[in-house]
Amino acid sequence: MFDQQARLERMLARHGDAAVVEATAGRPTVIRRDQLLVAAEDAAVVEDRVRRWCDSMRDEGGVCLVRLRPGARVDVCDLASRLGGDGRRPAVAPNHLVHGQPMWWSGPADRPRPCAPLPAPSAAAPPRRDVTVAVLDTGLSPHPWYERADWYAEQRAEVAEVLDADLDLKLDAQAGHGTFIAGVVLRHAPSARIRARRVIGGDGVGDELAVVRALRWLAAWGRADVVNLSLGCHTFDDRPSPVLARAIAALGRGTVVVAAAGNAAARRPFWPAALPSVIAVAALDGRERAWFSNHGEWVDACAPGVRVTSCYLDLTRTPLRTSGRGTFAGYATWSGTSFAAPAVAGAIAALAAAEDLDAVAAAERVLDPAAARTLPDLGVVVGDRLPRLSRVPAPRASAVGIDPVAKR
Repeated sequence: MFDQQARLERMLARHGDAAVVEATAGRPTVIRRDQLLVAAEDAAVVEDRVRRWCDSMRDEGGVCLVRLRPGARVDVCDLASRLGGDGRRPAVAPNHLVHGQPMWWSGPADRPRPCAPLPAPSAAAPPRRDVTVAVLDTGLSPHPWYERADWYAEQRAEVAEVLDADLDLKLDAQAGHGTFIAGVVLRHAPSARIRARRVIGGDGVGDELAVVRALRWLAAWGRADVVNLSLGCHTFDDRPSPVLARAIAALGRGTVVVAAAGNAAARRPFWPAALPSVIAVAALDGRERAWFSNHGEWVDACAPGVRVTSCYLDLTRTPLRTSGRGTFAGYATWSGTSFAAPAVAGAIAALAAAEDLDAVAAAERVLDPAAARTLPDLGVVVGDRLPRLSRVPAPRASAVGIDPVAKR
């Protein structure tokens, strides 16, 4: 495990508007100072109530960003609590920083390490329908597994990963995170079409605003079957952000959202994974919980998350240094709940494509506890190895009508 305090200090130095808050002792989170997020439909109500402290307020694509005057010294967490609260009140939240997993307080689980080339994934049989998996992460870098695919050509410029944002000639800590996750999805669902959106930087840090904007964009686009979120945060009050919850709900009941449970080795809810409408995925090491994985009654599923192999960056032609991790030639191993989540997303996508199911029906099948091993506080075990679709059981009568993404 790496030095937590040193990592936190580097992150705060890089994000000068970030601040650590700890409403409850021992339960910290990080927010952007003097910023509130408000669901667009609640903006008029909130604007009137924050007028005395408000510096600016603007629409950011379905969500309003309220900037408060620094001199007003407003406690944004307290203000959000007073403005928001239960579902009948405006959807208001601080702008929490989100972190790609494996980066968090007690992470990362490890760093990526080079491995031998892997064969490109290929489907055993032609898919019966196209399935799209949205990956909201660091973006995508070109890779032989998909660089000739039409779905990649449609979006590569807008989602290109930034490998060295601070120009120090060192590979950023989580550069390649999105590429690796896309590869895990494709290993499980070779025919999947990936729709990427960059919401966190190569340092593994972004904010709730970027995630909400991307979710609102996906809702308007309307063609994502599965959404993978290998990122998240703890909130200041350990409650879900109502702004983020509404953005996920806006995707509609036909879209399945899968998220990493986080790497703090704790039971504390990690959002958005802990939302009732999201499939929270913990990491396995063999047949047991990986030491770093979060766990608890809010976790729905678990999948292998230690020394996962996937496509990665090819750094053989760049001057970037990798801190003694070796030379990456397009493939790597990495550990974290980040890489367990896309295994579940891929299993759902593969079943939907192979059997012409909608994503919700496929998720219900994959997460059927009557047809798979379950573990306490980890949920249904998904894919100790890559799935063989011919062995997926037929739906059971007892599963009909059950919401596959409802928390137990």
